[in-house]
Amino acid sequence: MDPFDFRHKTVLVTGASKGIGAEFSRQLSKLGATLVLVARSREQLDVLAREIGDAHVVSADLAKPGAAELIQTEVEKLNLDIDVLVNNAGFGLHGPFESLGLDEQRGEIDLNVTALYELTYLFLPGIVRRRGGVLNVCSVAGYGPIPYMSVYAATKAFVLSFSQALWAECEPRGVRVTCLSPGATNTAFFERSGSGADPGTKAEPSDVAKLGIDAFVAGRASVVHGRRNRLLILLSGLFPLEFMLRSTAKMLAPQPILSSETVGEE
Repeated sequence: MDPFDFRHKTVLVTGASKGIGAEFSRQLSKLGATLVLVARSREQLDVLAREIGDAHVVSADLAKPGAAELIQTEVEKLNLDIDVLVNNAGFGLHGPFESLGLDEQRGEIDLNVTALYELTYLFLPGIVRRRGGVLNVCSVAGYGPIPYMSVYAATKAFVLSFSQALWAECEPRGVRVTCLSPGATNTAFFERSGSGADPGTKAEPSDVAKLGIDAFVAGRASVVHGRRNRLLILLSGLFPLEFMLRSTAKMLAPQPILSSETVGEE
């Protein structure tokens, strides 16, 4: 597959207002793409759009029913065809499963899984015609169950499996599907998480976004950011499941009391 050229292409980025999504937008703009920026905060999107120049703004809460169809309608109003879809929006919840709110956890599933699936379904036919692609942001959490972030890890396991299967369907047609799995990154994700969820050392969003773009350009099915993260994924398969679960639970158990805490958008 030939390297992908973003010049004169239109790229839709979800969760674009900050963090990895904002870095995707900045770097893709420098590569010549026209951006459609999607997030809840219209004000933050407008600031970013002014910064990068050639960008359109669509304010939407992707965790709400019908949000994907709303975005598709707004893109049609702009008379744009999406060449590349970057599904970056997502959030996680930290705490014992039963202590977290039902609506909160449903929202986590709706954003991390349902919105990603629906946007991909709606835009993929046009993407296939234009031989573009999809870049899904997963997480190293998708490679195994994570106690005290059980639903988050499960949603990311869906993203990983879905993306890799879709790559195999689309690659013969010259269409890219890349799954990017960051580890802990210096974004708003950990702003409200407790010490049990924050590992301390974090990658920079710009480095994570660049790796994802480079992997997409190269036509890779999946890429994990960080040598340490790749090593941990490899080593985790060498130990009994129960040992890994108990060890992870000890590391992530909320301290000093069991509590539920929400972490922000990626």
